[in-house]
Amino acid sequence: MGKQGSPRSPRPEVQKDDFSSGMKEYKLRSSETGNDPPLGRRISGGDYYWNLKPVSFHGPKNDISGKYGTYKGNYNVGKRHIWLRKHLKSIALMFMFMGFLFLLDSLMVSVFDSVNLQSGSSQRKSSGIKEDIRDAYAEREKSPVHMYDRLLNLASSVLVEKEFKQESSNFWEEPYQQASAWKPCADRKVSTSPGRHEQNNGYILVSANGGLNQQRVAICNAVAVASLLNATLVLPRFLYSNVWKDPSQFGDIYQEKHFIKVMKDEVDIVKELPPDLNSVDIEAIGSLITDADLVKEAKPIDYIRTVLPLLLRNRVVHFLGFGNRLGFDPLPFELQKLRCKCNFHALKFMPKIQQVGSLLVRRIRKYDAARSVLDKQLLENFLSPGIPSNGNDITRSGPSKYLALHLRFEVDMVAYSLCEFGGGETERRELQAYRELHFPLLIERLKNSKPVSPREMRKLGKCPLTPEEAALVLAALGFKRGTYIYLAGSHIYGGKSKMNSFTSLYPNLVTKETLLTPSELAPFQNFSSQLAALDFIACATSDVFAMTDSGSQLSSLVSGFRTYYGVGHAPTLRPNKKRLAAILSENSTIEWNSFEDRVKKMIEEGQRVRVRGFGRSIYRQPRCPECMCKSS
Repeated sequence: MGKQGSPRSPRPEVQKDDFSSGMKEYKLRSSETGNDPPLGRRISGGDYYWNLKPVSFHGPKNDISGKYGTYKGNYNVGKRHIWLRKHLKSIALMFMFMGFLFLLDSLMVSVFDSVNLQSGSSQRKSSGIKEDIRDAYAEREKSPVHMYDRLLNLASSVLVEKEFKQESSNFWEEPYQQASAWKPCADRKVSTSPGRHEQNNGYILVSANGGLNQQRVAICNAVAVASLLNATLVLPRFLYSNVWKDPSQFGDIYQEKHFIKVMKDEVDIVKELPPDLNSVDIEAIGSLITDADLVKEAKPIDYIRTVLPLLLRNRVVHFLGFGNRLGFDPLPFELQKLRCKCNFHALKFMPKIQQVGSLLVRRIRKYDAARSVLDKQLLENFLSPGIPSNGNDITRSGPSKYLALHLRFEVDMVAYSLCEFGGGETERRELQAYRELHFPLLIERLKNSKPVSPREMRKLGKCPLTPEEAALVLAALGFKRGTYIYLAGSHIYGGKSKMNSFTSLYPNLVTKETLLTPSELAPFQNFSSQLAALDFIACATSDVFAMTDSGSQLSSLVSGFRTYYGVGHAPTLRPNKKRLAAILSENSTIEWNSFEDRVKKMIEEGQRVRVRGFGRSIYRQPRCPECMCKSS
């Protein structure tokens, strides 16, 4: 038989012995021989028609098989026609019932389907929140690997049940009222403050390495060192790194005039060296200071013994690669306060960063007004004036609330951890190759040390949390499936496939790449520190900030900023990885209620209001007399 529409070949006469084959051909071709439209339905992949017009075969008139075929065809068609009329009502009801089921199914899907974020841009509608995370995850895609299938299934069932309930997670708010007793006051003038000395000992140059947050710490430490040595600080410069590949300088990220103005009463800051020192070969005169010249977490006495003599002799010193070279304790009260003032008051992002940062916040909140002190500090005039939230603001209901997550699961973190994440031999070979290329010192150290098994590393809490583990923690804390989640960073090891377990529980996941148009992102595309500044803003101003690694600089600085300006209404979720590893080790037997209780207790413990301990980072834990004031 030819294709539909092609010329037909002559049909052979139907013989008596070919009756059955003739019937088969009739059924296949009956839709082509008549002009009336066929009535029927498609079942099991084939087309079967009930043709209401009798059709005779084309054999001789006296062929009994032809007559019989015609008679039989008329009889069958008539019988089917009667059956159709008899059962027409039942068929109609059946189709109505199927339509109702389809409508109900669509309604259920719409409940869980992601809601498109309004971008406010005339050129583009914002990406749907349920869209797959864009190709910002630059790592090679792999097959999905789940380490906790049983718990994921339990979490999925629980989230479906909770979706229709009115109650929300308790972790949208700070659990301890004592948090609101601490207020920012690092910028207050104190009668005991020595201020600037009239006699200046020279100039300090600082070249900071690392990314945005390492550089921020270096700037604050440089201010404290300049005050300690009674020197003038030249506006810090940032080293170009082959890792970060960002040529940004201070004025590309922070407001220079504001920085100089805020610090002017304590430290003299200039943009350039005076002409007589500008042409001096600093290395040749012995004023170049590297990490080899100062111990990590150096004390004030180390600077006085090592650096001050050079400064007095040459009038200038240059700290090359200056980073974490000033310890937190013991340090004079005034210097500690100065570091807080620099971090929380003097460093303001450039207006272009604030403007795009405000777009991120507005699009996910669907709210244009500032709602907190954090908003005003980080975004200034780029959000319309609003009433600071007291934690019960009605505008926080519905989709305007969001959780920001810093998921520290980049390939460098994963490789350096020496842990395993369920990927088997392929994963082991891949991470080992990365270590050999990027961490040669680590490889040498491993050769001369006793190996620790990946399993033992996990038990000790040394492994970064996977996206799967982060999702399970959020589910245990009661965050609903529809929660809006902003993901900082986005270069997740394993790409979208690794995020599959997370997005299956929380599809409303967005990044700066999905919230902003290509043209809005273009000015920042080749500047990793400026992109990190956008993440800093989105995390710091979120309703809840969740981290997976408390040791990262971004998580530390963001959580400290929220403590300082949050007025007790900016909760941060910080898991204890060792305790969580113990809980997750019972994946095959633990009941969901028990899992929930233990995870909640772990997080609540991390939220306790504590005064900064000796030697702890003042940027991460500013609750201390040098930074904040406690009301009675």
